[in-house]
Amino acid sequence: MANSTNKKVQEFMDEMKSRAEDLVLNGFPQKIIELDALLKTSQFSRSDFSEVHHSLNIPIPEPVLLNSHAEPPVNKKWKYENADEVSGTKVMVLPQGLIPCNKHMCELVHILKPHIRQLVEDANLLKMWISFMIPKIEDGNNFGVSIQEDTLAEIQSVESEAAAFFDQISRYFISRAKVVSKVAKYPQIEDYRRAVEELDEKEYLSLWLVLCEVRNRYSTLHDIVIKNIEKIKRPRSSNTDSLY
Repeated sequence: MANSTNKKVQEFMDEMKSRAEDLVLNGFPQKIIELDALLKTSQFSRSDFSEVHHSLNIPIPEPVLLNSHAEPPVNKKWKYENADEVSGTKVMVLPQGLIPCNKHMCELVHILKPHIRQLVEDANLLKMWISFMIPKIEDGNNFGVSIQEDTLAEIQSVESEAAAFFDQISRYFISRAKVVSKVAKYPQIEDYRRAVEELDEKEYLSLWLVLCEVRNRYSTLHDIVIKNIEKIKRPRSSNTDSLY
């Protein structure tokens, strides 16, 4: 039973090594070309950032003229739902219904997220590959092992950075929701509307940078592994040179 389990573990490790080496030699170059081509598409190469603006679907109430003897009229465009029945904060009903997300940003996120996840998975596979090839601890002849450890540290850094890109995307939607809620509460204040547009433009540039970073990380990993692949695979020399 133990021999069967050990055999399966060894087969798993061999398969991981084979997949990782093929990924570095063949998968990474193809991925770099694919991502570089994606950066050159119209979606990621806009020079006019105003193209990513999107309607908020929040109307501006018409101005109300008051005199000193009249009671302020109720704005018919805004109403409260079940105002007498709600004991907490009153919920405002928007006359146009749903306030949509920025469809341009959503499209870019939809394109980008699979590449980010793939980078995390590929970095994890490389990390396991190098870990499996680190030899047992011995005195001396550790130069190749230090190369393995340095490469492993670089891969772990890429893996962490790629995972953080997901957090960056979620923070954008949270930040935008907060500013949009200000527009809903104060629809007459133009600065809040402009703030939403500026936030969208900033996120467009951020997503472009993320895609650049994903491409660059693939390039960096491919470069560092190819340059050191012999030492990574055989960190210690199998033959001993004569001292004489």
